[in-house]
Amino acid sequence: MNGFDTVDSYIDSFEGSTKDYLVQLRSIIRECLPNSTELINYNIAAFTLLEGGKREEQIMIAGYKNHVGFYPHPTTMEYFWHKLEDYKKAKGSVQFPINKPLPKLLIQEMIKYRVDLLTMK
Repeated sequence: MNGFDTVDSYIDSFEGSTKDYLVQLRSIIRECLPNSTELINYNIAAFTLLEGGKREEQIMIAGYKNHVGFYPHPTTMEYFWHKLEDYKKAKGSVQFPINKPLPKLLIQEMIKYRVDLLTMK
């Protein structure tokens, strides 16, 4: 995969359902974080949770053949682990298959939770 300069160029590198799901996921994130800065981190799409947010203050998304990856942070994954039983998951990420609707409300809850953790520092 090539290096990307923008989230648009990253999303545009995909086709079909993967691209559609990335667009949907980005839209959900933008609803929760309208002032978020979009950037490329680790060659995937990232969104700042706080103004000028560094790696620990970002969430990321990635496209794959059969799923989109959502990377909200290990603390968020731990808190929501029980609500993610229907999905493949790891310490810092969850995979949303592209043959099922995205769990919009759950994603919004996860974003809000992470922002709340960061702002309570």
